[in-house]
Amino acid sequence: MSKKVVTLGEIMLRLSTPGFERFVQSDSFDVNYGGGEANVAVAAANYGLEGVFVTKVPDNAIGQAAINAVSRYGVNTKFIAKGGKRLGIYFLETGASVRASQVIYDRAGASIAEAEITDFDFDKIFEGADWFHTTGITPALSDKSAALTLAALKAAKAKGVTTSIDLNYRKKLWSPEKARAVMTELCHYVDVCIGNEEDADTTLGFKPEGTDVTKGELNLDGYKSVFKQMQEKFGFKYIATTLRESHSASDNGWSALLYDGTEFYHSKKYELRIVDRVGGGDSFASGLIYALVTGKNIKDAAEFAVAASAIKHTIPGDFNHATLKEVNELVAGDGSGRVQR
Repeated sequence: MSKKVVTLGEIMLRLSTPGFERFVQSDSFDVNYGGGEANVAVAAANYGLEGVFVTKVPDNAIGQAAINAVSRYGVNTKFIAKGGKRLGIYFLETGASVRASQVIYDRAGASIAEAEITDFDFDKIFEGADWFHTTGITPALSDKSAALTLAALKAAKAKGVTTSIDLNYRKKLWSPEKARAVMTELCHYVDVCIGNEEDADTTLGFKPEGTDVTKGELNLDGYKSVFKQMQEKFGFKYIATTLRESHSASDNGWSALLYDGTEFYHSKKYELRIVDRVGGGDSFASGLIYALVTGKNIKDAAEFAVAASAIKHTIPGDFNHATLKEVNELVAGDGSGRVQR
């Protein structure tokens, strides 16, 4: 019987310029759908788990298209509520070399932001579930969404389900003060926390002790200091972060740090030539969830998660379509990119 992973959050219509065109020069968009928790559910299903995605979409053809986008990859969508006014949209211009990518959001008033707790039967949703995942984006959408996220976390914990959150601070959605108040409450119901040092500072107020963290340079001691503070306050079973070294918009160094309360493990580093970095963090989260829910140790969990997310950077769209075989081969050391015949 495969493990059941439930995710809750927003799915959006993604309109991206073809290739590396700028918004001002493009006269068409490529259509995709995605969102942090939807991305995790798709990857979980792709790895052979039962991925369950929970959200609310408008009761129209665009809402149905969003549902179809995840259900085609084996995600269970039966708990998705329908109603409200619209699906959120985000526009993506993919950067290259010295030009950064640009994202413009059009998500105000989306159905999920107006969703009520009564739209979902969490007792049924978490029946037989092994894991529940959400992100800091969902409670940032509205006060209703924050209440919904808290209700979901409480319901999951009441059923003994392992819970995880990706801190994912989005300054366009809420202030650091609001984020800190809400996220501090939510994290008391979280077992596995994922987030970079900046997110930990902004959303939870943790700063590295006695270290000068220079942008663009990794300071592992700074992360270790923050992780220890987080673990002491919330009792997280695991804390993880991806470590991105941005050489340019096209080339990044990519590794991860995982802490289990006693041991810090820093994964191997991949030098990536990026095709699409959107969803990179979600692919790390889903890789970590798969590894931990199937019983891997701290080293194997970190290596699997970072390899899975490294492959995602080579795949267009929000979703990670890397197979278990491909991820395991990369973990084992085959990153040559040679044609597999």
